[in-house]
Amino acid sequence: MSDPKPAEADKIAVNRQRAERRRAVARTVRDLRERLASSTGTRPAFDYELLVTYARNRKSATPALLLVVLLVGGTALLWIDTVMVASWAAAVAVLQAITFLMCRRLLVSAPSAVRVRRWTARFAIVEFVNGAAWCVLLALSWMAPPGESIAVFQFAATVVIISAGTMVASTVPPAAITGSLPVVLTAAILFASQGETLQYAMATLVGAAELFFLLLANRFYWATLGTLESKAEKDALIGELGTAKAISDESRRRAEEANLAKSRFLATMSHELRTPLNAILGFSEVMKNEVLGPMENRAYREYAGDIHQSGTHLLNLINEILDLSRIEAGRYKLSEEAVHLAHLVEECRHLVQLKAKSKGLILAETIEPNLPRLWADPRAVRQVVLNLLSNAVKFTQPGGRIDVKVGWTSGGGQYVTVADNGPGIPEEEIPIVLSAFGQGSIAIKGAEEGTGLGLPIVQALMHTHDGSFELSSKLRQGTTATAIFPRSRVMEALPPIDDAGRIRLRRSA
Repeated sequence: MSDPKPAEADKIAVNRQRAERRRAVARTVRDLRERLASSTGTRPAFDYELLVTYARNRKSATPALLLVVLLVGGTALLWIDTVMVASWAAAVAVLQAITFLMCRRLLVSAPSAVRVRRWTARFAIVEFVNGAAWCVLLALSWMAPPGESIAVFQFAATVVIISAGTMVASTVPPAAITGSLPVVLTAAILFASQGETLQYAMATLVGAAELFFLLLANRFYWATLGTLESKAEKDALIGELGTAKAISDESRRRAEEANLAKSRFLATMSHELRTPLNAILGFSEVMKNEVLGPMENRAYREYAGDIHQSGTHLLNLINEILDLSRIEAGRYKLSEEAVHLAHLVEECRHLVQLKAKSKGLILAETIEPNLPRLWADPRAVRQVVLNLLSNAVKFTQPGGRIDVKVGWTSGGGQYVTVADNGPGIPEEEIPIVLSAFGQGSIAIKGAEEGTGLGLPIVQALMHTHDGSFELSSKLRQGTTATAIFPRSRVMEALPPIDDAGRIRLRRSA
């Protein structure tokens, strides 16, 4: 029979991996479905965020664009009539105000009420109208007397308009194209219509500037989209971590409640479990010993002995389970008093001496002299020593040796060590044998029947005494178990008082 805990751990790991794969597949399918439903190939939520980013940029850039209108219009007064420039500037300002109000309306609308395709078309149309308004200014400047100065003005105004329009509308590519393309076409036609080398060069540069700013706007678009995707992944990861933590906390809380309820139930079942077992043991012992008269059937006597043996084993198991449950539930109360560790070890050695002798074991004892008493629960200490000695006798092969040592620790405490030269325990199985109902592979194969609660009870009882328990073992070399009591448990002996000291005490009193 193998230990089930590694199998359970592997099963938990496999289930966790399956759950992660299912979540990854579901996430991939959801992303693909959203991309197919999107007009741009991205998630609909990203389309909305890109549209909102455009609206915010366009809204915040409105004062700067109005300032550009004033500067360009003021410069155009050098070649164009004042009334025409003023009318143009007023019309452009109205268009900027309309665009501002549209962006504000989008920002105050609920995300569920925003249709991305419709709003994208609206902004593309608005940008086209704004670009057409700038084309009007270029057309007015074309009616001015030709010259190098007016050509430079037209070229500079075109570049400024293209750069401002494409950068502001970079997160909505259709709006960036419709807003800048009319201006580029108008400027290129105006320059090419003059038929001079300089104007041809300017027309070519205007087209190159359009391509450059569109490429730059495209880079800004993808950079913004990458930022949004990173933020969405981070938010999703935070949400998954929060959900996993909530599930883990809830599971841990339920496990703790179940464990506490189990421990309380077992701790309160002492009377209900032990009373019928004591009756079974008592009546079976009367029948086995034929106290009320002889039993003519030999099989009945054997059955009575089997009943008594099984009941004794069951009672010992129940006592161990109840002791461990009371300790885990915090209901194990220590009845502390001053005890001699050496005396308790000697008593326990006498109790197991007969069984050790029947197996041909050598049970040696080494106790340091003049050990002071401990402040501890004698029943608990006796149970610790008995469990260690019983395990050593149980697992040591016939003809083996068990050494019991009692002495001082380096920190001023006291210890009791039980070492045997039995088959030993593999190093990787030590945590198993220290857990409740845990048994090593060698113990399961060759030892007597046990419950696997002896060492966990020892560990728990030492913990209640603020002490520690250490278990070391090597295959085919034996096992060493050490129970250590801290220095705070050691009662220091008071020095003797002579006659002069009694006189000084009497005077001070």
